[in-house]
Parts: sequence; C-alpha cells; structure tokens
Amino acid sequence: MIQLDSFKAALFDLDGVVVYTDRYHYRAWKRLADEQGWDFDEAVNEGCKGVPRMASLEVILRHNQVVLSDAEKEQLATRKNAYYVDSLEGINDEDLVSGVRSFLERLKSAGFCLGLCSSSRNAGMVVEKLGLDTLFAVIVTGNDIEHPKPHPEIFLKGAAGCGVAPDAALVFEDAASGIEAAIAAGAAAVGVGQPESLPGANFHIADFDDPRLDAFFINRNSSILNT
Repeated sequence: MIQLDSFKAALFDLDGVVVYTDRYHYRAWKRLADEQGWDFDEAVNEGCKGVPRMASLEVILRHNQVVLSDAEKEQLATRKNAYYVDSLEGINDEDLVSGVRSFLERLKSAGFCLGLCSSSRNAGMVVEKLGLDTLFAVIVTGNDIEHPKPHPEIFLKGAAGCGVAPDAALVFEDAASGIEAAIAAGAAAVGVGQPESLPGANFHIADFDDPRLDAFFINRNSSILNT
C-alpha cells in the first residue's frame, strides 16, 4: 500500500520508464558483439538492463567466456557508446513510454520534485533531445555514481538532490535491479512493466495511462493498493 500524501519527490529511471531506449542500446551492443564474433541476443541483453556500460560489457564477456584487459574493455565500451549516441539522432516522442510526458507535467504542477536517476551516462542528453530536461529538478547519471544498481546510491543521491528523506521519494523503475536499489534506499517502488518480472515493487503499472495514477492528483490523502 502506498500512502500518497507521504511523498514529496518522484524519481524516475530512464530506459523503459521514461523512454524506450532499450532498442538503441541493444542495437549498439549487438553491432559490437557481431564485430567481435560474440554471442548476444535478447536473453543476454536482459542482464544489461538497468546497469552501467562497463557492467553490461562484463555480462556479455562472461556469457561468451571472454577475458580482456581493462584497456581493451574500455576501448570496446567507448566504441559501443559511440554507436549508441549516433543512433540517438533519430529519437523522438514515439519512443516515449505512453502517457509519461503528461504524467511528469502533472506531477511537477502538483508540487512534486522530479528526479531522473539513470545509470546511463547519456541520460541528460536523451531527455534534452526529447524536451523533458526542464521537468527534472535533479538528474543523476552514471557519471555521478560509484556503485551501480542494485546499490541504492543513485536513489539516495536523487532524494538528497530533491531535499527529501529517501522514504519521501517514490521510485519508478522497470528493472529488478532498480526495484532492489529503491527498496534498499528506503524509498517506495513502482514497477513499470510486467508484475511477474518485478515482484519486489510496492505497486505495478504497465504505463502512465493507468487510471489509478489519477489518485496522485485527485486526492493526495488516498492510498494505492498493489493490484
């Protein structure tokens, strides 16, 4: 159960929560893997979601039983990022999660502090391209943290940036590692996606067109049940 009047901030992951950049990441990793002769598919990609670039590369290396030097890893991660950034030139509103722009605007108007908390080092650039950057009072990216999710650091920094205690922050996440990080931070977590994939979340939605989210604006004293 989520008691709405206890929250002052809403913290959002980027990929799969605000915008579907997963396909852009997947294509960049797939291109790199094909060049290296490595196996990489959707199943392997699941382990890359919600974690920083180098951690994603480690997932792929372990799957392929490949051992590289730190310098080689850095070179490959940099190449993947170049592929990813190039692909973002075509990103647009069609890539947004349904209903998210309106929901963000309504939250901000209702007085919530909005934070973007993404392991992606390019998160700031992505929301700027989509014209969403002015909605976020705080942006924490992979450039700002030492520990990737499921470590709670990114959400602790997001809450601090909004000037609230972690238990006054509501986190929106689509990855199990992100849900774990939110709970570890002391925040409440809304799982965006299939409930069976995010069993640790306090509440689940498919997207931001869910009519139950109107409770944020109609009656802040109400509760949302995890149904």
